[in-house]
Amino acid sequence: MFNNLTERLESAFKNLKGEARINDLNIANTVKDIRRALIDADVNYKIAKEFTDKIKDKAIGSKVINAISPGQLMVKIVKDELVELMGGEEARFNISGNPTVILIAGLQGSGKTTFSGKLANYLKNQKGKSPLLVAADIYRPAAIDQLMVLGEQIDVPVYSERENKNAVEIAQNAIKEAKSKNKNVVIIDTAGRLAVDEAMMNEVAGIKAAVNPQEILFVVDSMTGQDAVNTAKTFNERLDFTGVVLTKLDGDTRGGAALSIKYTVEKPIKFVSSGEKLDTLDVFYPERMAQRILGMGDITTLVEKAQQQFDEEQAKKLEKKIRKNQFDFQDFYDQLQQIKKMGNLKDLMGMIPGMGKAVKDIDISDDSFKGIEAIISSMTPFERANPDVINLGRKARISKGSGRGVEEVNAFMKQFEQMKQMMKMMNKMPMGRMPGMRR
Repeated sequence: MFNNLTERLESAFKNLKGEARINDLNIANTVKDIRRALIDADVNYKIAKEFTDKIKDKAIGSKVINAISPGQLMVKIVKDELVELMGGEEARFNISGNPTVILIAGLQGSGKTTFSGKLANYLKNQKGKSPLLVAADIYRPAAIDQLMVLGEQIDVPVYSERENKNAVEIAQNAIKEAKSKNKNVVIIDTAGRLAVDEAMMNEVAGIKAAVNPQEILFVVDSMTGQDAVNTAKTFNERLDFTGVVLTKLDGDTRGGAALSIKYTVEKPIKFVSSGEKLDTLDVFYPERMAQRILGMGDITTLVEKAQQQFDEEQAKKLEKKIRKNQFDFQDFYDQLQQIKKMGNLKDLMGMIPGMGKAVKDIDISDDSFKGIEAIISSMTPFERANPDVINLGRKARISKGSGRGVEEVNAFMKQFEQMKQMMKMMNKMPMGRMPGMRR
């Protein structure tokens, strides 16, 4: 999302490259470029000016110690201010009710229904909750069907009353259903409109008054920029929501909503979402997002995603095999499947410091592993467990079975052997071991 802003900020910091100290002139030029970058990212001018004024004041009042250059100091100041602008700390998500009632609101097309499914999946798998999804959109029949499909995919029940045209009643009846079925979270997906209107506001406000939710989440399509911020302001005046959800972060968006919405409505961003896959939902951490914006990566989130997918017992077994130089094609295939579960490959690589810029213009899709998977799948179990037995004849059969050329099979096997050699060398080091694996 922030690729363009990241580049513009990096360019602004170059004003201080080679400077021995900070002065009024080089700070003025840098701050001007930062302000322009923010405005181009669809941040409101008033917010951009106030933000850069704070940066200027802090920079001029700072003494540069010997270990830090003016450029490095400016990056730190900008990072700290970005964190503050986006909320400072992770916002608490209240799931203390019995059942916890979560009301989802927003405009049509903002991604409310998909987010409702993602949230149910997150609460079920990450928080151990037993959720019930509620189809309270009485105007769009497809919304009920969509929620039903999502619920089936994640094995979460969906409550609906297709003939009832009273959304308040549906929400109240759903809570009774949740109590009778021992569901401890109720997620109510409400109707959206193409624009804010009075009838829509009255209906959502009526549901709020009737069910007294612990959380009211306003879902924002981040691709709509300042329009999203203005809509959020209007909704907040009527609903007094507890938090914001930014969807479609993988789209062609400049990031203005993420940077402006907390300042404008004084409500925290609680979740961010990208893509259609139901596991692509993340808790919003202002510091991590600031690091991504400044091209610093996000190793913490990357490690957390890995920990969610990698079984500790499997990891220990794998480490033993690597230490004995017994890592085989089946192990490699299994690891690929785990990595794919972590999310979009390009997003994951962008979390590695310095990699975001490198992969910006490279098309890395989830299909990137298909060739390798086809090659390994065309091997017999014996061949997967014993890479050394694969001779020319076997390679020809694997090539035919996978639909890949013999040269591609050879290239993959060569890369696999190089990787094994690298693992072997790492294991000879005193501290050599797979990242994240415990002794």
